[in-house]
Amino acid sequence: MLQGHRRIALDSSIFIYQLDANPAYVAFSDIVFSCLAERTMHAVTASITLTEVLVPHYRNLDHQLVDNFYALLSTYPNLECISIDLEVADIAARVRAQHNLRTPDALHAAAALHAHATALVTNDPIFRRVREFASIVLDDFI
Repeated sequence: MLQGHRRIALDSSIFIYQLDANPAYVAFSDIVFSCLAERTMHAVTASITLTEVLVPHYRNLDHQLVDNFYALLSTYPNLECISIDLEVADIAARVRAQHNLRTPDALHAAAALHAHATALVTNDPIFRRVREFASIVLDDFI
């Protein structure tokens, strides 16, 4: 599924599957993170990933999982978090207008476009609307 992609973007769901060891998807997320660890590819994610992933753990007061996610996002090899600056926000506005995406999805797509990713790994088929990168939807492989 990742063959031919040297720079990918990751939607929040990939991190959730990995941290929660989701039985349906952890095999796929393991592949992604193994490729990053082995330095066979580079990945980016939008800083909104932090917001989307941490909400339930803050609600549950699970500070260990919060710390685990921070560690994953800040120290994992070949993984970069793209901040939502003015340039990325502008790209997101154009993507949202052109493809009728919700703001969080537009921000993920904008981070991928800003970083010149050739694919976005997700489980949300809505990203197929964006033709500038391949959308790798995990459910397609189950």
